[in-house]
Amino acid sequence: MKEGSQARVLLVDDDPSLRRVVEYQLGEAGYAVVGAETGEQAIETLRREPFDLLLTDVLMPGMDGITLVDRARMLRPDTAAIVITAHGDVATAVRAMQLGALDFLEKPFTRDRLLVSIRRALEFVGLRDENRRLRAAVQEHGGFESIVGTSSPLRRVMSDLALAADSDATVLLLGESGTGKELAAKAIHLRSRRKDGPFAVVNCAAIPEGLVESELFGHRRGSFTGATEDRRGKFETASGGTLFLDEVAELPLPVQPRLLRALQEGEVDKVGAPSPVRVDVRLVAATHADLEARVKEGAFREDLYYRLNVVPLLLPPLRERREDIPLLVEHFLLKHAKRHGRPIPKFEPEVLDRFDRYPWPGNVRELENVVERLLVLSREPSVSEADLPEALLADLPTFGRVRLDIPPDGISLEEVEKGLLVESLRRSQGNQTRAARFLGISRQTLIYRLKKFGLG
Repeated sequence: MKEGSQARVLLVDDDPSLRRVVEYQLGEAGYAVVGAETGEQAIETLRREPFDLLLTDVLMPGMDGITLVDRARMLRPDTAAIVITAHGDVATAVRAMQLGALDFLEKPFTRDRLLVSIRRALEFVGLRDENRRLRAAVQEHGGFESIVGTSSPLRRVMSDLALAADSDATVLLLGESGTGKELAAKAIHLRSRRKDGPFAVVNCAAIPEGLVESELFGHRRGSFTGATEDRRGKFETASGGTLFLDEVAELPLPVQPRLLRALQEGEVDKVGAPSPVRVDVRLVAATHADLEARVKEGAFREDLYYRLNVVPLLLPPLRERREDIPLLVEHFLLKHAKRHGRPIPKFEPEVLDRFDRYPWPGNVRELENVVERLLVLSREPSVSEADLPEALLADLPTFGRVRLDIPPDGISLEEVEKGLLVESLRRSQGNQTRAARFLGISRQTLIYRLKKFGLG
């Protein structure tokens, strides 16, 4: 990570007084600062020379900060970006982060908030650059032996996990249930400098609301009914290591400010304790819920969301990495054959074909359950299509169970075709390659027909 005089910052703001203040604060902290009054000037400066960080206001005459971030990303993809927004302008901040900004500062902001934001952004960039060499190693599973697969989506995720592992930045693992978020969290821990420290897990959805604070932060004896002895919370247990908060979206609202404080201050308040306890914890959180929607609904604190969403990583569903299914099947067969003391049966080709065509709503977890079940219940040396659960026998990809009712006034073939195109896209969640496979046509043919009906 570049710090102080090693890091170059391009500051863009049409307010000369704010520019002077920020330039002074950053210069005092050892950063080399170049100022620009407009987005257009900033682009010209970026064309001439590289910068480690772009710090830009959003509302400016001419090119605004959002456009500047987008163009700067294309011009200098290695330059980190932070935007300055008006107080309460969350929508603009979200848009900027979608375009690649790493953080946002709400006016008015303090010197400490400014320096912390810049330090974290530069740390992230430094780790990204330093660890690009890991991409090839990650593709060969270095350090991620528990994650099975060689597909492109999985390799990309593993590369990102490796980059995230070498920092202390908070990671938010996103994805459907059963995609392996706890495995990913454990992989981050084992790859990090904290690998020799503890790895603690809390499932926020599994703890009764009244016990969440005690579980996370601990309690003193006698602090509430049933507290018969002192108890260390998970933050203390994980100190020096990693704390994995699964289903973090289910964390009760009253507890969220305390979690935010623990992350910001590095200390926790035990229930019934007179003073806070210092902790050194790297947090990895996970959810299958839409946290942005929870924020809009008032069910999740916005400030906590941004504190958790420092490094968001999306784990792909199994249907988007189908080429990994044979490897996963082999892995689970070996794992559960040893556990149950059973011989490994052969899976007939039609079984693997069904596996490839099934949508796997429960993802890798569902696949593992099916493989274990087939292993335990198999009486023959091989598993055939007849042994599969009923759900896998439904001929979903070819819509064999879809009933077409012709209305009394008739229906055109074009309307039927359009309906099938829409249904195939719905079932494939917009994946055109899979939609084409469902219909038994090439992807090029699918694209042609989508354009024909104005669906492209």
